[in-house]
Amino acid sequence: MKRLAIFFTAAFAFSLHAATLPAAWQVADQELAEYFRRETRAISDRCLSDLTTSNAWLAQLPQRRAELAEMLGLAPMPPRTDLKATVTKRFEHDTFTVENLHFQSRPGLYVTANLYVPKNLTKPAPTVLYVCGHSPVVTNKISYGTKAAYQQHGIWFARNGYVCLVIDTLESGEILGEHHGTYRQNMWWWNSRGYTPAGVECWNGMRALDYLSTRPEVDTNRFGITGRSGGGAYSWFVTAMDERIKAAAPVAGITDLENHVVDGAVEGHCDCMFFVNTYRWDYPQLAALAAPRPLLICNTDDDGIFPLDGVVRLRDKVRRVYDLLGAGEKCGLVITPGGHKDTQELQVPVMRWFNKHLKGEETLIENAAVKLFSPEQLKVFATLPGDAVNAKIHEMFVAPAPTAMPMTKESWGTARSNWLSALDEKVLGGWPKTSPNPKIVGGAGGSSGGTASGNIDLATDSVTRIRITWAASTRLKPERLILRVWNPAETNAHPHGPYGSAVVGDFAPRGMIAGDQKKQTQLRRRFMLLGTTVDSMRVWDIVNVIQAMRMSETNQMMFGMSGGVGKLPIRLEAEGDMAVNALYASLFALVDELVLTHLPKSHTNGPDYLNVLRILDIPQAVAMASERCRVELRGANEADWQYPLQTAKALGWEKNLRVVK
Repeated sequence: MKRLAIFFTAAFAFSLHAATLPAAWQVADQELAEYFRRETRAISDRCLSDLTTSNAWLAQLPQRRAELAEMLGLAPMPPRTDLKATVTKRFEHDTFTVENLHFQSRPGLYVTANLYVPKNLTKPAPTVLYVCGHSPVVTNKISYGTKAAYQQHGIWFARNGYVCLVIDTLESGEILGEHHGTYRQNMWWWNSRGYTPAGVECWNGMRALDYLSTRPEVDTNRFGITGRSGGGAYSWFVTAMDERIKAAAPVAGITDLENHVVDGAVEGHCDCMFFVNTYRWDYPQLAALAAPRPLLICNTDDDGIFPLDGVVRLRDKVRRVYDLLGAGEKCGLVITPGGHKDTQELQVPVMRWFNKHLKGEETLIENAAVKLFSPEQLKVFATLPGDAVNAKIHEMFVAPAPTAMPMTKESWGTARSNWLSALDEKVLGGWPKTSPNPKIVGGAGGSSGGTASGNIDLATDSVTRIRITWAASTRLKPERLILRVWNPAETNAHPHGPYGSAVVGDFAPRGMIAGDQKKQTQLRRRFMLLGTTVDSMRVWDIVNVIQAMRMSETNQMMFGMSGGVGKLPIRLEAEGDMAVNALYASLFALVDELVLTHLPKSHTNGPDYLNVLRILDIPQAVAMASERCRVELRGANEADWQYPLQTAKALGWEKNLRVVK
């Protein structure tokens, strides 16, 4: 997909398949549901479908792991800085010792943990990393960490001859972080930064293996990993990213895209369960990265947030990869009765799996996993460290793109080329890859009192309808076309006079179906799981409208002018967040002038597009737009737009850019 290779050609062949909600009216629930089904099916049908031999899988494995690292915010991989591991307390029980400890997975990012070590070890032991789920333990506003809630697993493994490290989550550790940025905190800029707390949890797990590798009690060739719910998800991520894991048994931590997007399971999960789906994966692609290592998939038959049908579909696709590698017997599935709950029926198969694949034993499990300690006994910190960054790691885990100003034509050309290529590959992957095919599905027009007016209904697929409402004077020859982009929530999106010698067309890109804020949030989160965002698809809508203005059918409908409107200069106007969308649309469809009012200064507080802040920000987009058309920023301060102003001045198109308070 190289949509941007013809950036400076005379005419762009881009158009739009703006694949979801119409703008001029509300779409019915069933129509939006059909869009989600169609897009999900397209991704699911591609998932692992090209594999016919083991060599085909092995050949693509490095690329797939690199893609996952990027989608977790781990590309480039963070440096493995000094862990500064510290044991704050050690106490003994009947057959094992417990150590309360912390380490820093990166400077200031503290991981609190309990290490369970069997007594009387004569040689390094197989070791299990237990990653916790969402079970906060908080008393009198003091967090004791999720490790207190899951202590029975560490105890049980130690009593059965394993070293076991139980690590806290970012959100519910002793130092509280954030998992719910898009879910309830309105931090949509996480998408723009390419940030997910799943990346932090994966990195903490990988660094936990680094710590365990320093312990003389640990056999580093026999690492296993398990956890349930959120811990099940982190088990998948760590196993996929770190081949030191020799056996994995995730419990209730994964299902397929159909369950999440179509059936709505996403609504039961915070952001830490998902990678930023840049490459439009379905979840069997994540799970298959465990192959051919022993993998036991565990779930219950009535889990509302990890439904059984999706788990079975996922396992069937993953088992096919294992079969190709001649390791089918290493891909197991355990289904027990019940809902989303930590049960003994799920625990026993996990222990037997590790006994078989880490110890080479198939002995019976004779004791049960029980809790023995109070949360206070397992607490690591008496006083929380003042240099902890856990609460703000989302602001720094994925670095934004540098903003050095290219001041020569050569350096500018390189920067522009790199930005456009990265936008194509990393930001706009959810755009359709088909040829332009906008279709006019209706319209009406007439004239009265010296004014001609009408509307054109544009369809880009079976769901989306964009209504362009236009008006013009019948007394003057049209000399330009003004397209005004309205917010979808705006109810007065229609032209108003006087029109002079301009044809004025107003439209709103796609909106969202009616509903409360929680419903809107969950719909937006579905778009990310499909590898796009609502606003990046609005850019697609705007480009579609611009392209439609060049169509002969459009010209005929707008007071019968054959070819007339299609040849007029186009001025594109928008305000606020829609101004950002119009700005980016101008990079993909030719316009002659942009008028952008109250343009946000950054995607941090503007529309979210996946990964865009890892590439560029709005000032760089303004610089690119002003190179190819006139740009006027209204309601703006020059101090905020020095990047495009200085770039334009240095490279000779300063007359194209105007900043007006």
